[in-house]
Amino acid sequence: MKPRIAISVGDLNGVGIEIALKSHQKILEFCRPIYCINSLMLNQATKLLGVQVPKNFEIFAIDGEFFIEAGKTTAQSGKYSYDSFLSAVKLCEQKSADAVVTMPIHKEAWMMAGIRYKGHTDLLRDYFKKDAIMMLGCQMMFVALFTEHIPLKDVASSIKYKKLKQFFLDLHSSISKEKIAVLGLNPHAGDNGVLGNEELIITKAIKSANLKIGFEQFVGPIVPDIAFTPRSRENFYYFVAMYHDQGLAPLKALYFDESINISLNLPITRTSVDHGTAFDIAYKNIANTLSYENAIKSAVNFCYNQNIKQKTSREI
Repeated sequence: MKPRIAISVGDLNGVGIEIALKSHQKILEFCRPIYCINSLMLNQATKLLGVQVPKNFEIFAIDGEFFIEAGKTTAQSGKYSYDSFLSAVKLCEQKSADAVVTMPIHKEAWMMAGIRYKGHTDLLRDYFKKDAIMMLGCQMMFVALFTEHIPLKDVASSIKYKKLKQFFLDLHSSISKEKIAVLGLNPHAGDNGVLGNEELIITKAIKSANLKIGFEQFVGPIVPDIAFTPRSRENFYYFVAMYHDQGLAPLKALYFDESINISLNLPITRTSVDHGTAFDIAYKNIANTLSYENAIKSAVNFCYNQNIKQKTSREI
């Protein structure tokens, strides 16, 4: 049986639905996609794109209807993308789907719709009451973010020993064996206190987490400006960044098209494209599908690995 993947269609004023339609036949080879969209909105989108709805395009109908405005930020599109995502999560939670894959939402559209979450991961944390970890990357490297969508001025004060140690332990639960490089916050990783003291907290959390884990899994703090050099990436596949752009600027400079987003430390599997709504090219039939296809493949691999773990556990 192919894994059933619930697909949240994202902001319909953006490129998500175009990408889903373009990739549909390809992903059918290794999964059964279930698209969280109703026929009215799907037909409207395909008409704008000048394409037909595939005969085997399975949908899970979402209430709501509005006029798609390509490239526009609207409360209606924000609300619909939120409802599509929640429906996909519930399908997975109810075992009607094996994983969730999300197309991009627009944070301002969510705000306009009165939605208090800043994005998918924030919602998942509240929904499951778990500290979900946002990790992004591709086959070449992955970066987990300690802080995500917060102002840069708040990052330093967010680095607390207990919180950071628990983050490391939670990340270990998902990545149990591989070495993980932890970036410092300050230039030169603080230069022993000359440029900042946050590295003292990071070092303490690393040592304490490694002691509990039983081996030196977390290494650092690494000087941030050399963490992603070719030589460093020969030694590490996984990295922890202290803030959003510290990790994602180098990742997207190196692997923008193929990177994906994975939510760890949750009771469900969720992967996502690692790009935005791309309003500037919406409904122009030029959107790149690689990140989405990689997100689907990653979700499928998670499903298969989970099945293997469950089978092994039962046999033991």
